[in-house]
Amino acid sequence: MKFFLAALKRDLLLVFRHRNDIINPLAFFLMVAVLFPLGVSPNPVFLAEVAPGVIWVAALLACLLSVDGIFRTDYDDGSLEQMLVSSESLLLLVLAKVLSHWLISGFCLAIISPLVAMMFFLPEQGYTALILSLLLGTPTLSLMGAIGAGLTVGLRKGGVLISLLVLPLYIPVLIFGAGTVHAGAMGLPIQGYLALLGAILVLSLMLAPFAIAAALKISVRS
Repeated sequence: MKFFLAALKRDLLLVFRHRNDIINPLAFFLMVAVLFPLGVSPNPVFLAEVAPGVIWVAALLACLLSVDGIFRTDYDDGSLEQMLVSSESLLLLVLAKVLSHWLISGFCLAIISPLVAMMFFLPEQGYTALILSLLLGTPTLSLMGAIGAGLTVGLRKGGVLISLLVLPLYIPVLIFGAGTVHAGAMGLPIQGYLALLGAILVLSLMLAPFAIAAALKISVRS
């Protein structure tokens, strides 16, 4: 646990030294909220209807925007190789990095999501569903994105490849996340959707760290 907390603290300190890593996903998320009504229709009824899907797509792309940097800095300065040969658990290191990425992307997106919901005239009863769906769904996005980041960390232009690798894995989270918000906005029960998002998160926590560790070993050794 001490090693996990130390790794998490190190990553968060590095992120706060490069604050663009925090600002960029949030700025992208807000820009989508501002530009979509201008490009499609400012009709409140229309915006309220499409709000669940648009907000979740924006959150998904905002998380994907920053996922390439999970291991990039450590790879560039050579510290990732030292981590791989260290006697400490690589799985704990991976989880610490994924948690750090989620805190600066998914968690922050969930916090500001009510502001975006207001811009889309989402009914107030849907706000709770929106926040809960993002809190349950975005950690899965970070875990799955880290798999792609691990596979492409040795490539100079791996951002596009990451998108091709992980976007198909994001589809179930997107469907159930948007479904949760839509049901909440209509006043319907959301427990079933949240249970599915939670089940996907638990499954990802069980399997993704092993896949990420294997991907890092393949990328660095090749």
